[in-house]
Amino acid sequence: MTDLKIRGILILGFSILFGMVPGKISAQQDIALPENDQCIICHKEMEFLPEDFSANDVHLTAGLSCAGCHGGNPKKEEMEEAMSEKAGFVGVPSKQEIPQFCGKCHSDIKFMREFQPRIPTDQVEQYYTSVHGIKLKKGDNKVADCTSCHTAHSILSAKDSRSTVYPLNVPETCKHCHSDAQYMEPYHIPTDQYQKYAESVHGKLLLEENDTGAPACNDCHGNHGAIPPGVASISHVCGTCHVNNLQYFSKTKMAREFEELQIHACEACHGNHRVMDATDNMVGTGEKAFCIECHEKGDAGYKEAELIHSELENVVAVYDSAKTLQNKVQRIGMDDADINYLLQESHQSLIQARTLVHTFDHEKVGDKTKEGIMKAEDAILLANKEVKDYKVRRLGFSVATMFITILVIALFFKIRQIEK
Repeated sequence: MTDLKIRGILILGFSILFGMVPGKISAQQDIALPENDQCIICHKEMEFLPEDFSANDVHLTAGLSCAGCHGGNPKKEEMEEAMSEKAGFVGVPSKQEIPQFCGKCHSDIKFMREFQPRIPTDQVEQYYTSVHGIKLKKGDNKVADCTSCHTAHSILSAKDSRSTVYPLNVPETCKHCHSDAQYMEPYHIPTDQYQKYAESVHGKLLLEENDTGAPACNDCHGNHGAIPPGVASISHVCGTCHVNNLQYFSKTKMAREFEELQIHACEACHGNHRVMDATDNMVGTGEKAFCIECHEKGDAGYKEAELIHSELENVVAVYDSAKTLQNKVQRIGMDDADINYLLQESHQSLIQARTLVHTFDHEKVGDKTKEGIMKAEDAILLANKEVKDYKVRRLGFSVATMFITILVIALFFKIRQIEK
């Protein structure tokens, strides 16, 4: 048997042992591969590169090839020497070993400073506080480990749009396990989170409008220390983005009562994965209001909800009237610059009033709606003045046109008379 055949059989054996599936690489990737790395050369020749292998992998592009993780001597052509215990070859880690396997470098701040001075080095420590890490320690091999989210041989920067952990791709990465009903059956948790998220205001911003500022799964649950937020923390999770809402709510009597009753603050009204766009009808005593789920007609909370909704309705009605008049001013071609400025201020007051809803105090909401109403009414006055000026101008134009027409006719007859 020739040396080449023996080498092929050995590579096949090791590939099966290490879970490698035959896979080819593109010509573009071929250009970027290291020239003197015997691990890659040999596996490439025999077409036994890992299935997810990519020459764009952050480790490979940083000069860390196969031996950087798996050990061995990539300079030796003979497999026995390259993959010997003496050369430090460790092969493929078990599921239980993967976090520490990655942590050999990623938990070493001195080593990581060479590549990214600001990169965190507590990922492994965080991981073991997560639901995934806790279960892995207990022997559950179905839970996510480092390679489940980052892949193994095609790890890309989180800033790379092709990466599995790029903001736009995070929901799909989590969905891989969490939307698989059969896979998740032993854990007795819902598997419709992705579907609900995709319908939410957050999901539409991220998945449909590609707004990377919108929260994905990891923004609420955490990255390496992923865990469902508890009663005490959920308002702080939402408050990471919605700062004013948190500040107003946390000072209210309702916030303390929610905590005592073990009610998830923001989630009680807005939901968690299917967070829909907030409307004024969410507060008040109408059919779509959340207030009536706890408050009955006649109690203080019910009356407060009615008053808050009334304040919002008032400013919206005046603002809409002003907006309609502005549109009319624009259609007739008059100047709406000052009107637009007043409406912007009015709308800002409306937004602030809606935020103040989280104080559950109609007087605080009313103070802000009054500002909005005043600005909108000023805009209405200006708009009416522009419409009136337009009518005066049209009247003046009509009179002038009539006068000129009469003058032209008179001149015509005078010229005829002179000619005769």
